[in-house]
Amino acid sequence: MTRIQITIGDLSVTAKLDESKTTGMVLDALPIESRAQLWGAEVYFSIPVDAEEENAQADVPSGGVAYWPPGKALCLFFGQKPYSPVNVIGEIEGDAKVLASVSEGEAVRVEKI
Repeated sequence: MTRIQITIGDLSVTAKLDESKTTGMVLDALPIESRAQLWGAEVYFSIPVDAEEENAQADVPSGGVAYWPPGKALCLFFGQKPYSPVNVIGEIEGDAKVLASVSEGEAVRVEKI
């Protein structure tokens, strides 16, 4: 299990990732810098990864970390169902509800820890 740190503005969370093909592509792209976008109780941001659907799910629990193939984005869920099926690749450690404090357009950095 690989861990990553996701920093959005002044907020920092860690996540545990699985060992899927999609996860490998995300890890190969690290470190990633992007800008936060919001959709309901979800933070998402574009990443330089172009993965196909892999065991895509339409229902993701709060704390889920997923890749959204149509948008080439990493999604952090804290209460929202995905817009369309996503590749769930991990989960946020601790309370994902802290993501509710994120504002649209904040700087995002993802790195391996």
